[in-house]
Amino acid sequence: MVRFGAVALLIVCAAAAMVSAVVVSPWWWFAGFLIGVLALVGCYDLLQRRHSVLRNYPVLGHARFLLEAIRPELQQYFVERNYDGRPYDRDTRSIVYERAKGVDAEEPFGSERDMYSRGYEFLVPSMHPVDMPKHPPRVRVGGPDCTRPYDMALLNVSAMSFGSLSGNAVLALNTGAARGGFAHDTGEGGLSEYHLKPGGDIIWEIGTGYFGCRTKDGDFDPDKFREKAAHPAVKCVSLKLSQGAKPGIGGVLPGSKVNSEIAQVRGVPEGETVISPPYHRAFGTPRELVRFLARMRELADGKPVGFKLCPGSRVQFLAVCKAMLAEDITPDFIIVDGAEGGTGAAPLEFADHLGMPLTEGLITVHNALVGAGLRDRIRVGASGKVATGADIVKRLAMGADWTNAARAMMFAVGCIQAQRCHTNRCPTGVTTQDPRRARALDVVDKSERVRRYQEATVSSALQIMAAMGASGPGDLGPHLVRRRATDADDFRSYAELYEWLKPGELIVDPPTGWAADWKAADPDSFTG
Repeated sequence: MVRFGAVALLIVCAAAAMVSAVVVSPWWWFAGFLIGVLALVGCYDLLQRRHSVLRNYPVLGHARFLLEAIRPELQQYFVERNYDGRPYDRDTRSIVYERAKGVDAEEPFGSERDMYSRGYEFLVPSMHPVDMPKHPPRVRVGGPDCTRPYDMALLNVSAMSFGSLSGNAVLALNTGAARGGFAHDTGEGGLSEYHLKPGGDIIWEIGTGYFGCRTKDGDFDPDKFREKAAHPAVKCVSLKLSQGAKPGIGGVLPGSKVNSEIAQVRGVPEGETVISPPYHRAFGTPRELVRFLARMRELADGKPVGFKLCPGSRVQFLAVCKAMLAEDITPDFIIVDGAEGGTGAAPLEFADHLGMPLTEGLITVHNALVGAGLRDRIRVGASGKVATGADIVKRLAMGADWTNAARAMMFAVGCIQAQRCHTNRCPTGVTTQDPRRARALDVVDKSERVRRYQEATVSSALQIMAAMGASGPGDLGPHLVRRRATDADDFRSYAELYEWLKPGELIVDPPTGWAADWKAADPDSFTG
């Protein structure tokens, strides 16, 4: 009865205010109007059947939904500490923002990290540091069958599609890449004018939907692929098998979002919902995969071709290695995407529970290639929460040749981690197709921020390497990364924590920990 009494009281108050407006002063009309609106809201709350909270607490219950709506902002700005935010803590975001703005990313008074907690990691400094190289090293990508190799930077823009990002965000990223001399991965959403107009180096990613090179039925179109791969800005082609945030699931782009521009870029009908299947139609076995990669390289006129995956089963990846050996075909590169990677939208269960984290995934791929005697023919990239110079050094020490960053690059163009990517209401114009919101992102300013962030972060990585006594990535190794294994004084290097294979060891005499998986791997099947 209390809930009915509260609404009745509002009605009585509204009526009294209206009477006062006539008898006392016209100013009472304002109070009467406001109270009347609240009374109408209360009546609606009592009659509706969707929300029990509102039926029991009319009017007042709306405060609960308001607080729930702004909870992420309250958490980020007023509750979380500098080092415990998710997915990126405030310290990491601040480093990216400061470097993007050209401000020194310095921290006074020491670290806030708990260095005595289990799992704490550190990089091993040298008692005899070396000088930093004057110019950042680059990685030559191109195996024995590649005739047009590409020199990759240590940090590049990871895969983000036009459609997920606004046109202005893509323009800013590619302009920054052009100015800074690093690569920009298109994501699987197709090759748009926003990727090509600034002139930055492009890694063209092709997913299961074959956007930009598909037939009307959704199959791979070799003629369209050849035409677009010939563009001088396209330096490499990456076939996406899976991504970290949602391995094993296809994407759905609602028809309401498929405007004429996106339809043209993706090669799909305007206004119709686009479904990307979870698997590739062009191949169904590891052997067919490596043959398809060879076909893509031929169609691309010898440009580097590789694939991206979020590893899950070691047996399945070893099956791909066996297929490479059997066919004598290798990709020029493999990009390992960790399960901690980001996405515009994914089911929570996929983001939380499927796929290997980057550390285990990277070490698995690197070791498998070494053990199969293939590592010297294939370069390995790493993506998944790479944001700082320390992140780059850690991944290089674990076996990567270069790194990619997506969300950190979004921070550089203005992302504030509002986590509204899937709503089309991004407050900074980064992940939206709303022209009014996207207009807020100034391409000239943000592209320079992207360039500065990449340059400063690579410089930080080189400075860390020099402090470790390493003149370049080739001097790094897993022995230089240490982890506290227990709460006691028990630090172990990654060389001790993981088993590291010798070149060709799987072929000659597989070690006990790998023998069963190597035997089970079938080049003609992805099972296992």
